[in-house]
Amino acid sequence: MKGMKNVETVQFQVKERVATIQLNRPEVLNAMDEQLLKEFLATLKEVRRSEADIVVISGSGRGFSAGGDIKSMLSSLNQDQFEEIMETISELVYTLYSLPKITISAVHGPAAGLGFSIALACDYLVAHAQSKLVMNFIGIGLIPDGGGHYFLDKRLGEVKAKQLIWSGKPLNGEEAYELGLVDELITDEDFQTAVEKKAADLLKQPIKAIIETKKIYTDLNCSQLKQILALEKESQFYMRQTADHQEGVKAFMDKREPQFNGK
Repeated sequence: MKGMKNVETVQFQVKERVATIQLNRPEVLNAMDEQLLKEFLATLKEVRRSEADIVVISGSGRGFSAGGDIKSMLSSLNQDQFEEIMETISELVYTLYSLPKITISAVHGPAAGLGFSIALACDYLVAHAQSKLVMNFIGIGLIPDGGGHYFLDKRLGEVKAKQLIWSGKPLNGEEAYELGLVDELITDEDFQTAVEKKAADLLKQPIKAIIETKKIYTDLNCSQLKQILALEKESQFYMRQTADHQEGVKAFMDKREPQFNGK
């Protein structure tokens, strides 16, 4: 076993060919600020070099991740800061998607916005029945990022992906499972044990062959994912200039319903 590595916003360890990464800002439902994104990316690069075959990603406290930290990331960023954060998000998601390991997102509680995109980037999305999954960018006048368009299209097809994005409808674990957004639904209260069993069962399989199939699909699809990440970055910058986005952020801060006017 490699010793637990703790940084301020991410916890990481490797034990018996299973790497575990835990997002660690429980006081804000693991909302992703610039520090967490950079530490998460650095941890993924370390995982890539490790002997692990399975990677489990989870959140500490009451949920997986509330998504991007609106207060620190969306309200007052200048263009250079925005560019840097979006580049980090793109590199993080691509690194996660292309890891030569089998990845499992273990979702309990909320997985919202960017948190949902990251959960979808994994090979298996395992969720508790009472989890809450929502692509809620529309609520602040933004579009999905973190490859959300790509991953939803892969799982739902274009028409259903668009409708889910536009509605911003929250789904519990059972609803997301029925749609095909969740691969395995866990109703047992001992969620962690169930996730550990999933990883252990995978290790009993010919994991090198499983990973090789993943590499083939990654090589086939990587250019499209990169293109979508670039389009999301460009469009998100434009959306940040809109009056609807400014109203969405203000309403979020004021804890009220936004009044959008289409500008």
